[in-house]
Amino acid sequence: MADIFHEVDEEVRRDQLKKLWERYSIFIIAVAVLIVAGIGGWRGYEYYVAKQAAAAGAAFESAVTLSEQGKHAEAESAFAKVVAQAPDGYRVLARFRAAAALAQVKPADAVKAYDDIAADKSVGQTWQDLAGVRAGLLLVDTAPLADLRRRLDPLAEPGRTFRHTARELLALSAWRNHDAATARRYIDMIAGDGETPPGARARIDVLSALIGNDGKS
Repeated sequence: MADIFHEVDEEVRRDQLKKLWERYSIFIIAVAVLIVAGIGGWRGYEYYVAKQAAAAGAAFESAVTLSEQGKHAEAESAFAKVVAQAPDGYRVLARFRAAAALAQVKPADAVKAYDDIAADKSVGQTWQDLAGVRAGLLLVDTAPLADLRRRLDPLAEPGRTFRHTARELLALSAWRNHDAATARRYIDMIAGDGETPPGARARIDVLSALIGNDGKS
């Protein structure tokens, strides 16, 4: 008797499944097709992204090679092409390398290139700060202290990624502009920051000694 009921239950289930399939088969097939198409599309997108990244990497390396060979005009053009066509990561790197290449022959143009990056919020705060510091490095020997302070004071604030370098540049600029009091203020900021790298502390100790010697002369 139990076997008969079991067979009846199986038959009922088969009928129910058949009815469900007849009613919803088109939707089930459509969902399956969409899943397969989605997976295929994603794999295609991954391949495309990898291909674009490889092409951008090759173009970037070629531009770097031109720069290292002293072919500045060709390198500038090559970096500009990477900036125009490459994915975001390579685009930012290319802008920095292009500015560095310009610094060897056209420092003023390099400063402008760094300033453009520093003003571009789309690259992110860290890259903006790095560009500001790079511009400061090019200007520290020639720019008035007021100009360096306008550029670097915000980057020297606690918590900023490149604050140690910004403070060093400001201290050095103050010393070069014969403003010992301001130089000491930045030196104190460096000395009082527990995260200041050892190299920065060593360099600032030398600068502090130079300021002390100037005061005795």
